[in-house]
Amino acid sequence: MKPLLTRKIEAPCAWRGEDLAHDQSWIHHLSPKTLAALDKALAQVCEKGLKAPNFTREDFPVPALAEEIRGFAEALENGRGFLLLRGLPADRYSEEEMAIIYYGLGLHMGQPVTQNPRAELLGIVTAVGDPGQKTTRVYETNSYLPYHTDLSDVVGLLSIRKAREGGLSSLVSAATVYNEILEKNPHYLALLYRPLYFAHLGDDLPVPSPVFSYHEGKLSCRYLRAYIELGHELSNVRLSEVEIEALDLIDSIIHDPAVRLDMMLEPGDMQFANNYAVMHSRTRFEDYDEPERKRRLLRLWLKMPNARTLAPEFPGRNGFHDHVHLAASA
Repeated sequence: MKPLLTRKIEAPCAWRGEDLAHDQSWIHHLSPKTLAALDKALAQVCEKGLKAPNFTREDFPVPALAEEIRGFAEALENGRGFLLLRGLPADRYSEEEMAIIYYGLGLHMGQPVTQNPRAELLGIVTAVGDPGQKTTRVYETNSYLPYHTDLSDVVGLLSIRKAREGGLSSLVSAATVYNEILEKNPHYLALLYRPLYFAHLGDDLPVPSPVFSYHEGKLSCRYLRAYIELGHELSNVRLSEVEIEALDLIDSIIHDPAVRLDMMLEPGDMQFANNYAVMHSRTRFEDYDEPERKRRLLRLWLKMPNARTLAPEFPGRNGFHDHVHLAASA
């Protein structure tokens, strides 16, 4: 096991929700210049008769936004670890057009990767699944979605429609969670650097990985309590009482209103989060009865060109079985 990080993380990634709730600097408002560039690229894709995700970066040219997009990638890797892009006028576009803009922007940020065994590159997040079925993924229901990290460098969400009630998006800084444990319960940290068994990491069998990894000056986190519990069940390795205590401690911190940042994704909002630096969640919601009014988001998983190097004992994943959309770099 590598040495533990024993000092407090003091960097932009170590934010607290209670501070950002009164600081709107984390919301990036799309300028008229940016919207005009996106509109121009959208028109070129439509003229070719293409739809998302079946086009390349070259089909969606936005040279005027190169510096701005590099800033997005920098903020995700070396800043707070998340972005909220606001100002895309959802009422001006069809869902198909919004998908083209969103996917095209994603192509210039990184490489879209597969999100499920069906190899989908542009996921649809809406309540279509049966919560009573074990095979149903939680994002396909209206149930509370526990805090977790996904199988890619970055996860993105584009809001098409809100629910009738609820459905708040919630983010938590992994560095802040680490700082809280270091300050109040440091004796648990060694356990969280040791491998636990994670199910559903894109492999058929559970994969050993620590919750925390400190490598080349950066703290990385991987977490989803249910997948750890399932991974240990499938591996016939019981979690010890002290390991359960450590996971309980993480859960108590990430649910602290002072730590988490809650936000409502309005139609047209695009949220991106670094999966090594930020855990994300969603509250339960009540939807409309009419199918055309139901809550709906589009999701991207991105492999980033400026992503951190991960430690050997902290296996990285970009998509299911690392199936990368090669056309993105064609």
